[in-house]
Amino acid sequence: MTKELRRISILMLAMFLALFGAVSWIQVVHADELSANEANRRALYDSYEVQRGSIIVGGSAIASSVPSNDLYSWQRVYTDGDMWAPVTGFINPALDSSRGIEQAMNGVLSGTASSQFLQRIERIVTGQQPRGSNVVLTLDPAVQQAAYEALGDLTGAVIAIEPDTGRILAMVTSPSYDTNLLASHATDEVNAVYDALEADAGKPLSNRAIAGDLNPPGSTFKLVVASAALASGDYTPESTLPNPAQYQLPQSSSIVHNASGGTCGSGSTVTIADALRLSCNIPFAELAVELGDDAIREEAEKYGFNTSFEMPLVSTPSTYPRALDDAQTALTGFGQGQVIATPLQMAMVSAGIANDGVVMNPQMLDRVIGADLSVQQTFDSSEFSRALDRDLAEEMVSMMVANVSDGAASGARIDGVDVAGKTGTSENGTDDPYTLWFTGFAPADDPEVAVAVVVEDGGGQGQSGSGNTIAAPIAKKVMEAVLTR
Repeated sequence: MTKELRRISILMLAMFLALFGAVSWIQVVHADELSANEANRRALYDSYEVQRGSIIVGGSAIASSVPSNDLYSWQRVYTDGDMWAPVTGFINPALDSSRGIEQAMNGVLSGTASSQFLQRIERIVTGQQPRGSNVVLTLDPAVQQAAYEALGDLTGAVIAIEPDTGRILAMVTSPSYDTNLLASHATDEVNAVYDALEADAGKPLSNRAIAGDLNPPGSTFKLVVASAALASGDYTPESTLPNPAQYQLPQSSSIVHNASGGTCGSGSTVTIADALRLSCNIPFAELAVELGDDAIREEAEKYGFNTSFEMPLVSTPSTYPRALDDAQTALTGFGQGQVIATPLQMAMVSAGIANDGVVMNPQMLDRVIGADLSVQQTFDSSEFSRALDRDLAEEMVSMMVANVSDGAASGARIDGVDVAGKTGTSENGTDDPYTLWFTGFAPADDPEVAVAVVVEDGGGQGQSGSGNTIAAPIAKKVMEAVLTR
């Protein structure tokens, strides 16, 4: 071989290796990223050339594919579309759009994920038809049904989590929508339905459980403030705070009142435990100022504030801002002002307290199962942060139990079960309806479930409803569904 031919051969080999490496990098390493890219129309169309995998809950498919006689070969079908909409979402080539698990796990469901590379090669070699894999979720159909029925026509959301694993058991939002209407291949009809949902003032396409327009958490945030106080080492549940009937915010002319309009019980002082049990605003405004915004934010972030979570659905971060002045810090002491949260976040607060102070990462995925029923992937629980030492978490549990047994969260009582909880009723403007909250867990001594409920627009009662009368009974039904399954 001449020198020139050798050089050309080496150059061609180098070019081939570079091309092979680039193609392999794209098809294997970046396959999931490219498949999930909303601008990748080819991935969307490819997903309809194969029998898409099912989304499975409790052993049954809540999303599956059936043959279609049109361009797309397969038609997506959803079971109880309205109930599962915030979970499954939808996929539709006519809309060039997808949401929920359909979008987040598109690569796996369509069989194009990097983890399925060898399976794709095997099917090509053996001549088998390409198929996607099935995604099994952690959700429990009985708990989901209970949450869906309990929330009913109210505007809001419910989420339930296993405290010691972070596994999500239920995720419901209202108003919702029928995902089957958005899975149709009739382009004009689907576009009309989608446009109507987009224009709906109730925002049915928004997953209020983990995203959307976030609300002030109201008095449920007192749990974070109390947690920060205990974690500081300077306070115990029996530490006392001044107990006036009104409180002027620092460097402000604004006045804060307790919900009762008077003092927090009798006496010139009140303990942190009693202030939490009676859900008094003034003592927690005072406590927040004493702690300072940095201490509260640091504790809030241990529970997950200012963090977005992938479950694989992506949550909107709940927010506790930086550099608050004393007046704004006082407002956050009872969950008002600039602090906002998702139900997911407030469920994580309760779950962290329930789990001896350890906050787990929320997760919805249990495993991926191939078309041949082989388990291709499993998903382990993982720790996010330790928010409290075990002994301090036990003190928080005791205070939360008192809230339900003899305090402002009595609407969550379950006969024969110690329930730990906290209500919230947040203000949104002088004449605007309140936002109603509950978060808690049961049983208090061996927690199986942590729940958060938010009800917007005052639950239809303007400023007359409360977290205890509307949100807490919803959470009670969800907790009962877990305890009796």
